Amino acid sequence: MNDTQINLDKRREKRHLLIENKVSFQGPDSELSIYDTYRSASRVGLDADQLLFCGMVTGKKVMHSVHEGLELDQVFLPHESYVMSPGEYVEIDFPEANEAQPTTCLTIEISKERIESLSEKMRDITRLGKLDHDWEYQPHIVHTHHTAATQQLLEKLVSLFTHNHPDKEMMVDLGVSELVIRLLREQGREQLLNYSRHSPDASGITLAINQLTQYSALPLDIDALCRLACMSRSKLYTEFKKQLGCSPSEYLQQQRLKKSAILLQAGNKASEVCYQTGFNDLSHFSRRFSQFFGQSPTQYRSHYISNNDSK
Repeated sequence: MNDTQINLDKRREKRHLLIENKVSFQGPDSELSIYDTYRSASRVGLDADQLLFCGMVTGKKVMHSVHEGLELDQVFLPHESYVMSPGEYVEIDFPEANEAQPTTCLTIEISKERIESLSEKMRDITRLGKLDHDWEYQPHIVHTHHTAATQQLLEKLVSLFTHNHPDKEMMVDLGVSELVIRLLREQGREQLLNYSRHSPDASGITLAINQLTQYSALPLDIDALCRLACMSRSKLYTEFKKQLGCSPSEYLQQQRLKKSAILLQAGNKASEVCYQTGFNDLSHFSRRFSQFFGQSPTQYRSHYISNNDSK
């Protein structure tokens, strides 16, 4: 057991609530809170005064929110997060929480001023054809999957917030800024992917992205992709890194895994999903899926099946 876990356990010993028991730590223009829920519950309210980054740690939540007049129900699992802008309100179910296996999540409150400052710095980082992205955080709930790097950053932030390091404030400040940059990057990435779907002919990179998205189950042919984008191999890799933060092969694998998740949510078996999405080996697929989503395909599928059965 590491020092961070010991510090958290000491705080948790003083718990006074079975639902959303809260332990908080202050940082510069930010606050980290860890919520533990020890029994199943439904329609527990949560509102945000500041921008609120919420990351799942253990267990499962089902979040009910209203967007453009429609109520949305979304399942949240470990290695996933959602972001609430100031003024947002949601209601949350905890279908699996119990004393032996509590449902745990963390939240980080981030000031509006910090978001605006970082948005301004990123404003001119990328421009692509008619895509006009000003890097301002858009006021709606964002549900995303953590990359391994983001998961490591969250674990690092928990350690920084919970220890009295002499450089704590500076290190927390840097860590929260990195988290905001990742949030803005993810938002920009989604806007670019939507743009590529609707306007694939806008540029070489949008053509390449759309090709990999539409035909993700096919083997990767870099030479054909370069010809389609009218780019050299080195230029193609540079543009993918700049716009999406990954190589073409990494992007292709991400698309396969995300499509696998959708098929598993619908109740398809892992053995079927593996070959439908372009993987050739079940053990390799299971290993990659577990690395990406933090649990095996079978475990992931069971969470969604149990949620559907409870409706």
